[in-house]
This record gives sequence, C-alpha cells and structure tokens, in this order.
Amino acid sequence: MTGKHSKNTADNWFKKNKILVSLFSAIVILSLFGGFIYHNHIEEQRQATLKYTSKHFNKNVKIFGVKVGGLTINQAVTKINKNAKTAATMTDGKITSMKLDGIQVTDKKTVTKYFNKQHTSLPSDKKWNFADNTLKEAKKKLSEFYNAKTTYKVGGKDFSLEAKNLFKTVEYYGGQFHFTDTSALSAKLSQINSEVSTLDKSYSFTTPNGKTITVTNKSYGWGINTKTAIPAIEKALSNGDTTIDGSNYIYGKGYSTYGTGYTTTNNGLGKNYVVVSIKEQKLWIIKNGVVAVTLNDVVTGTAQTSSGSSDATPTGVWYIEYKQSPSTLTGTNDDGSSYSSKVSYWMPFTLSGCGLHDASWRTDWSKTAYLKGGSHGCVNIRPSEIKKVWDAVEMHEAVIVYDN
Repeated sequence: MTGKHSKNTADNWFKKNKILVSLFSAIVILSLFGGFIYHNHIEEQRQATLKYTSKHFNKNVKIFGVKVGGLTINQAVTKINKNAKTAATMTDGKITSMKLDGIQVTDKKTVTKYFNKQHTSLPSDKKWNFADNTLKEAKKKLSEFYNAKTTYKVGGKDFSLEAKNLFKTVEYYGGQFHFTDTSALSAKLSQINSEVSTLDKSYSFTTPNGKTITVTNKSYGWGINTKTAIPAIEKALSNGDTTIDGSNYIYGKGYSTYGTGYTTTNNGLGKNYVVVSIKEQKLWIIKNGVVAVTLNDVVTGTAQTSSGSSDATPTGVWYIEYKQSPSTLTGTNDDGSSYSSKVSYWMPFTLSGCGLHDASWRTDWSKTAYLKGGSHGCVNIRPSEIKKVWDAVEMHEAVIVYDN
C-alpha cells in the first residue's frame, strides 16, 4: 500500500505543479542552448581576433619612428613612406633628422619582415621599435664630415680647407652627401684663385735682346675652375682624403680650355716660348732657356690701314693653339672683299685668329713694311724660314708680342 500511495502522491504533485515543472524544463533547455550559443560566440570572437592579428600590427609598434599599430602591411608601407625621417641634415654643426618628399623609404617585403617579428596570435601590448640603420649611418657620416679637413695644393702653394668652415648646410641620404650651399667654398676658391691664377697677370719680362719690359697674359695662363674644383673638394672631404691636386681643376682661354703655363718657372712661361718684337720686326724662339731660332725680318699686322684703322698684331702673352700644314686662311680685306690664301704652315696664337705662317705672296720684307703694308694681324714669315719655325714651335707654348 505504501508504494501505491507514494506513486499517487507524486502524480498528484506533478499534476498540481505542472506549470512549475514546465518552467523548470524550459530553464534547463534554455541553459543548455545558451551555453551552446555562448561557446559559439567565444569561438567566433577568438577566430575574429586571430584573423585580425594575422593582418594587423600590434598597437605598440613603430617602424622608422612611425606608429603603425593597428595598420595592415600595405597601410604601414604607405604611412612610413609618407612620414618617416630617414635622412639627416647638418646646419652649423647641429645634426637633425629630416623627411624626404617623393623618396621611397621602404617596401612591402621589408615591412612584412618586421610584421612577422612582432606578430602574436593574441593582441600584445609589447613595444616594438624597428630603427632605421640608414639614418644612424647618415648622422655618423655628417658628424665625421664636420671635422674633416684637407690640403688643396695649387700653383706651388698649400691651402688648408676645413669642412666646418666651408659648408653651412649638408644633407646625407641615399648613401651620399648632398651639398645645398657652396657659397662659402666658392668664396674661398675665389680668394685662392686671386693668389695663384696667371690669367690676365702682368709681370716683368726680359726680352732676348736684354730689355726688361712689362707683359700681360692674354690667352696664356690658367685659373681655378670652380665648377670642377668644388665637387672635387666635396668628394675629398667626404672620403677623408688629406690632399687635393689642384692642377687637375684649372681652366684656360682660347683653344685650350684646360689652361697653359702651369709652372712656377719664369712666371709660368717656362723655358720654351716665342718672342715677337713689333718695333724691331724680329722673332725669337727660345728653347731650354736659350735662343734657338732668330728671324730678323718678319712682318706683323698693318699699323695703319688705308681706311685709318689698324690691323696691328695684338700685344700680350698668347700661346700656340694648334699647328696645321697645309692650311687655307680666309677673311675680309679692308675694302670689304674676301680673301683666301693658301699657306704651307699655320700656327694660330690669338683669340682673334692671328698666327705665324709663311707668306709666299709677300715681296716687301723691309722693317717698315708693317706700318702701312703689313698683314691682317698675323706674323708673316719668309717661306725659306718657316720650316725651322714649324719644327721648333710646340702647341701651348707661349707667344710674347710686344711693341716697345
């Protein structure tokens, strides 16, 4: 009876609490379902996090000083190339970093390498700072350059050049120095040039007949070629070279743009040169310091033409520009007509085209022929004597023409 009574009691309880039982069952089912939903949500969040970290930098990452936290690799490349300071500049000895517009600082391959180093499956607060070694190198190079010095050897003199005194601003990037202001160096070279250049220089000269006169270099001589000297000095200071041979960076006038007479002997004339006396109508060729050839009756340019003008041979110190055999000389006569004269030997020496040559057409070789019947400016030489002049004279040798 007891078992039957218990069964009836339970049945009665369930009947009376049917709603409560249903509610409890619903709660159990909902709990199980909710747990399933929660588990799936957590898994979705985990997968989303893994997906995010697989493509985005952690939040405390810098590359070349640029914050890239939360960016993708492509976004980081763009931002770094836009904002990174990878160059260095030095102004009055102070070195700072600088950004270069339009210069590619990095690429996807490099940034991917940094991404892989900092990557974690779950977000990390760890700080990463990937420094730019090229910037460190740039600052080191500028620091060394500031203290660099070299000796500029030119015209038999030595000039000390110090980088810190010659360059106000210098930049370094792309593995090279970049000089934005060379005004101080240009001024220094101008000062040196005034001390050593022989272009347009006047000096005492003793003629072959023993007379001391003053002559002035015209096309003859040399000066410092600033355009080539400046980069040479920049390179020497950049490389730490202690000396510079300034003779490699000179210029001249006329046919030889390099310059002539780069020697300290005899005011740059050396021991081999030609001398022409307009007053005496004579020519001497000096070889190894002594007279090797003497011509007693040359004819120079006409002192006074029929029109009242002058074709006088220009005085000063010139040089043999080149030698040509044979040659045809062309030009304009005083009356406006043209001439064309064939010569066997031609040795021009002035900027206007005057030179030494034979004159087979000339009959008047007197000492006064040049006064009214001379040449168009050249030095006429007898055909019988021109060959020894040709054989003795060399290109770039000085030609001194004087009239006193």
